[in-house]
Amino acid sequence: MGYVTAVPVPQPRTESAPAAAGSRRSLAAALLLGAVGAAVVLLASGQIWAEGTAAVLGSSVSLEASGRDVTGVPAALAVVGLAALVAVFAVRGKPRLLVAVLLTLSGAGAAIAAYGSVSGTAALDEQARRATGDSAAAVDSLTHTAWPFVTAAAGLLILLAGLLALRYGASWPAMSGRYEREGGSPRKAAPATDPDRPEDLWKALDRGEDPTRDQ
Repeated sequence: MGYVTAVPVPQPRTESAPAAAGSRRSLAAALLLGAVGAAVVLLASGQIWAEGTAAVLGSSVSLEASGRDVTGVPAALAVVGLAALVAVFAVRGKPRLLVAVLLTLSGAGAAIAAYGSVSGTAALDEQARRATGDSAAAVDSLTHTAWPFVTAAAGLLILLAGLLALRYGASWPAMSGRYEREGGSPRKAAPATDPDRPEDLWKALDRGEDPTRDQ
């Protein structure tokens, strides 16, 4: 008498629930970090970053410079970062990787530019020359507010969003994929309508069809 042994049939691998949850969390975190970081950079760039004085005829004149006066690089890179953040969800494969790299570099560049501006005096020196009429004038008693450091920290948020896109972006959905499925999949044929079944007639009317067209 022979024995029949059951051979396990390999099942197709599907994404586990923890992996899917992790993908959603990373997606939400990247969106939040990127959007908040870019918004803060743009907001902080319009604030006063540096203050000082210039000597004019034995008295002093107060000077101040906004972030955009000091450097326009962080605000420009924040706009690039926002565009890259949106583009991450519109592409797949290698293009998504390239956009994630751009997002990362935008955040790093914004942070470096903001932090590096703390030691600069060019914006206030220019204001001192205009205020005094002396081409050799320079700002005195230079101080900086907290806004350059806030901008640098916000740039790091964009950087973190880019790193999340590099690490987990391959598992994120793409807007184009959803639209392609909706637009490219063939429409199912409407079920045949039986004129002797009132429920079929009502369903046809709900679909906007004429249930008597084939009669």
